[in-house]
Amino acid sequence: MKKVLAVARWEYIEKVRTKAFLIGLFLTPLIMIGMGVLPGLLATQEDRASKSIGIIDRTGEIGAAFIERLQNNYTLPSKSPNYLVQLLASGPTGDLEQQMARADGMVKDGAIEGYCLVRGTTLADTTVEYRSLAVGDFVLQSRVEETLRTIVAERRAMLRGIDANLLRELRVKLDIHTTKLSKTGEKEQEGDFLTTFFSAYVFMMMLFTLIVGSGQALVRSVIEEKSNRIVEVLVSSCSPTELMAGKVLGLSGLGFTQITFWTLLGVAATVKFGIQIVPPANAAILIIYFILGYLLYAGIFIAAGSPLTTEQAAQQVTSYLVLILLIPIVLAFPAMKSPDALWIRILTFIPVLTPTMMALRIPIQMPEPWEILATIGLMVLSIWGVMVAAGRIFRIGILMTGKGPNLAELLRWIRTG
Repeated sequence: MKKVLAVARWEYIEKVRTKAFLIGLFLTPLIMIGMGVLPGLLATQEDRASKSIGIIDRTGEIGAAFIERLQNNYTLPSKSPNYLVQLLASGPTGDLEQQMARADGMVKDGAIEGYCLVRGTTLADTTVEYRSLAVGDFVLQSRVEETLRTIVAERRAMLRGIDANLLRELRVKLDIHTTKLSKTGEKEQEGDFLTTFFSAYVFMMMLFTLIVGSGQALVRSVIEEKSNRIVEVLVSSCSPTELMAGKVLGLSGLGFTQITFWTLLGVAATVKFGIQIVPPANAAILIIYFILGYLLYAGIFIAAGSPLTTEQAAQQVTSYLVLILLIPIVLAFPAMKSPDALWIRILTFIPVLTPTMMALRIPIQMPEPWEILATIGLMVLSIWGVMVAAGRIFRIGILMTGKGPNLAELLRWIRTG
């Protein structure tokens, strides 16, 4: 154990002193918060200048009301209209193709951002076309859609003898205030979609960063020592098993230093701003999955890295492992919609996905107690199996040079180790 601790101490001190570690300690939380918050802020940022758009109204009944409402209902911070609308054509007369060609030219020349094409049948089939060079401004499109929907509804009401003012009074805009309930039906916490998603996102990204950063450092450490022939000196002073255990222990301490620091930042932010990202009980369970997930992937990374002899081969192997960690991030939105779906629960019981899937599910909806106990037990067994296999591969692969082993040879090392 003395030799294991000596290796662990050396690995920890060497890595914790590096500028890359110190920069990542502070930069990683900023990047995660930026990636989670900035896109939403930028997407909903208000315009600073008025935008010009046009409308071709083939019905002759919508254009004037559309211009009035869009310009009056949406204003800039300076109180000037957010949108300046031009009536490009009104009524069923005139050649539609020529009108569209002229409007397309205005869009191309930058005279207008885009224009709405309201065909003569719009009052019956509610089909409207918006033409623009850039169709990614969903705020503009949603406002245009809402304005046209209201106008068409009022026109239909008038045709049926219903007072349009009465229709406006009946249209009520509600603000949905969401409250998360526990399994017992008690109030657990308040929040909305963005709060819940951000909670799950933060924990997934923290786990992802921890595993990828520490795992790659573990593989690089093995590759460097093999290429410099230092490993031959090390194994003359301690056994391969002691060397592997020391490396895993040292880099685990490095990873947990990061997590502790980030947790303290989260607690400080909670106290300062009164924002509770995750209830303490949930956070305790997530920490358990953090530890188990790291140990599992540490064994996988060291088993994959010990037979390798080049940095290029190491990057190729670790990239495949990173892809596995990205699966829950890709599934974040479907999982938020149906956290108890059968396929989500099945993925949770795949050991390499268990930590990240639980980091995704717990902030959204706490799984059943038996699922938590079963997945923790499965993780413990998986860690034991991976560490045994990694130890047998490490003992042989750590001194191996030249061409790496194939899968059949690796399996033979595990069986005969």
